[in-house]
Amino acid sequence: MLPGALQLLEQGVRRMELVVIMKSTLKVSPYRDMLEKKADEVRRSMSAQKAAQVVARLDVPSDEGDLSQQHHEEWIFLNRNTIDMKLLREIGDALQRIEHGTYGVCLECEEPISVKRLEAVPWARYCVKCQEHIAARVALGQQVDEYQEAER
Repeated sequence: MLPGALQLLEQGVRRMELVVIMKSTLKVSPYRDMLEKKADEVRRSMSAQKAAQVVARLDVPSDEGDLSQQHHEEWIFLNRNTIDMKLLREIGDALQRIEHGTYGVCLECEEPISVKRLEAVPWARYCVKCQEHIAARVALGQQVDEYQEAER
C-alpha cells in the first residue's frame, strides 16, 4: 500500500473512532433542542423585524433627513437579515452533523469540541484552538473557506 493511501486510511479510521466516541459520550438531545429553539427565535425575530420595518416606513419621505433615515434603517435591516440567515445556515449544519453522528467533532483537527464550548455556541464547527487559528488567518488576510470565516 502507498504511504499516502495508508495515511488516508488511518485518518478515516481515526474519524470513525471519534464518531463512535462522540455518539457514546455526548448526549446530543439537549443540543438538538437548543439549536431548534435558537432557530425558531431567529426566524421569529426576522419576521418581527420585517413587520416593524413595513409599519414604520413612511410612504413619502417629507425631506432629505427622512429619506436618509429610511435608507439607514433599510441598510441596518438588510445587514441584520444577512447575519440571521448565516446563523440559520450554521444551525442547520449543526443539526445535520447531529444526524450524521459527527456533532461535537472539530472540522479542522477532528478532535472533540469541549462541552463548555458547545453549551456556549451549540452550532460551533471548531474547537477553541482551531477557531483561534482561523481568526488569526482571517486577521492576516489569508484565504479561508466560507465555513471557517462564518464563525469569526
